[in-house]
Amino acid sequence: MTSDTPQIIEALEEKFAAINQKTDTHLEGLLWSKPITYWDYIQTDALLNLQTQRTVLPDEMVFIMYHQVNELLFKMILWEINQVCQCEHPETKFFAERLMRISRYFDMLTTSFDIMGDGMEVEQYMKFRNTLTPASGFQSAQYRFIEFASTDLINLIDYRFRATIDRNTPYTHAFEHLYWQAAGKDYKTGEKSFLLLEFERKYKAEFLRYMEEHNTTNLWQKFKQLPEADQKNTELIAAMRHYDKTVNITWVMGHLNAAKKYIESGQGSGEATGGSDWKKYMHPKYQRRIFFPELWSEEELKNWGENC
Repeated sequence: MTSDTPQIIEALEEKFAAINQKTDTHLEGLLWSKPITYWDYIQTDALLNLQTQRTVLPDEMVFIMYHQVNELLFKMILWEINQVCQCEHPETKFFAERLMRISRYFDMLTTSFDIMGDGMEVEQYMKFRNTLTPASGFQSAQYRFIEFASTDLINLIDYRFRATIDRNTPYTHAFEHLYWQAAGKDYKTGEKSFLLLEFERKYKAEFLRYMEEHNTTNLWQKFKQLPEADQKNTELIAAMRHYDKTVNITWVMGHLNAAKKYIESGQGSGEATGGSDWKKYMHPKYQRRIFFPELWSEEELKNWGENC
């Protein structure tokens, strides 16, 4: 017992009384609880048993773990974005701190492509990748959630159709014209690939809910809620531009260049596992994904992704 014990007990009484619980019951429960360990708290055993190879090639494990790390970082990014989006009136300090967290996570992703580019033997990759068909990184739902929560929906629409879509357009119609839809369709017939059909079967309903939820509550809209003077703050604008460029140019170019090393190695068909037109899907100059176009000059927008 210390001098702080009575205050702690009093605080516990208030906490449990607020939910109509007895403090004694919870305290007695502590008598039988096990001390927490690192491996129980982090769930280390479960985490380390999530890697299941489809081949006997050692470098496949690198590929699996790298993408699982990516998905964990995507989850961290979404955790921070949702804090901002769910805050009714975010203060500038809070917004800026979360934005910097988000950017740091994407900076980690950007600088990690050496693991993919130099961390696997081309010969091994070109063998085990055939067992992945028709799966593709295209099917990362969390990456789509990040996009929906970062910007107004119109900025994710295929630029060829933006003039025909506005806030009154049904979400189901807008969904069919998202920029990444083109990568999953036969450009001659317009038919959707198995890759895209399976992706939609799994996630379309959730995507539509997310699109609607974040159409007016995304990072850009929250930025516009900040005091006008703060919206003109050069450091905050630079941070917004850094995030935009990192996600939509630097990161995708790192991914594209890593893919080129293997897919264009001459040891395969040169096609993506999911059958997408991977170069046009990934290169920023074709899709022109820009989260915050209002923060870039006309010249910068015109040359987006050109000098990569």
